[in-house]
Amino acid sequence: MRSLYFILVMRSILIILFFMLCFVSAKSQKWQPGNFTDVKGNRTPGFIRLYPGGKSPIRDEGFIEFKDDEKTNPYKLSASDIRSFVVGRDSFVVAHAPRNEAWSLQETDFVQVVLDEPLKLYMAKAGSGGGGGVHIEPGVSAGYGTGGYGGGFGGGVGISLGGGGGRGGKSAKAVYYYGETTADMQRITDANFEDIMVEIMGDEEQVVDNIKEHKFNLKNMDKLIDYFNKSVASHKNQPAQ
Repeated sequence: MRSLYFILVMRSILIILFFMLCFVSAKSQKWQPGNFTDVKGNRTPGFIRLYPGGKSPIRDEGFIEFKDDEKTNPYKLSASDIRSFVVGRDSFVVAHAPRNEAWSLQETDFVQVVLDEPLKLYMAKAGSGGGGGVHIEPGVSAGYGTGGYGGGFGGGVGISLGGGGGRGGKSAKAVYYYGETTADMQRITDANFEDIMVEIMGDEEQVVDNIKEHKFNLKNMDKLIDYFNKSVASHKNQPAQ
C-alpha cells in the first residue's frame, strides 16, 4: 500500500515538473525587444530570441535569432557577425573560450556583462557533457531540448537547455569571469573571489566590508550582485547636497 502511495506521489511530482519544464522551455523561446551591434559598430533594434534551436550557421560559434519587427522573417546571427547585443536589461558580448577552458561546444560564443565596471564581471552558463534534453537540479530530467544561444551556454542557472549542439549532459551553472575586456578575462574561483570582488565593488564600502567578513562567496554570487546593485541605486536616489 505504501509502495502504491509512493508511486502515485512521485508520478504527480513528475507531472508537475514536466509542466514546469515546458513552461521554462516556452519562455526561453519568446522573442524579446532588443538590439545588436555589428562588427562595424552599427546598432540595429528589433526582436531577439536568445535560445534558438537548430544548427549554428558557422561551425564552433554560438548564435542568436533576430527579426526587425514582429511580422518579418527571422534570421540567424552568428557570434562572428556581431560585437554585442542587448535583450531587455541584459547585455551580452562576444567572447572566445579562455585558454585551457572549454565552457561550451563553441569556440566563440556570448557572455553576459553582469557588472560594467572598469574591471568587468562577466557570466557564462556552463556545464559539461554532451547530448540534448533539459536537465534540472537535483537530478530530475526530461528530454525536451530547446537550444542554448544556438548551442552555447544553456538556458539559466540550474537548468541546462540542450539541443542544437548545446551543452546538455549536466546541469548548467553560472560561471563568472573578470577582466577589463573579454580578451583578458579570467575565471573567478574560491581562491581569488575576495580579492577580485573587492576590486570590482571597491566604491561601495559597506559591500566591501561584507565581502571581507565572508558574508558572500562564489556560491551566492547572485545575492552579492543584487546587494551591490541596490547599494549603487540607493546613492542615485539620494537628494543632491
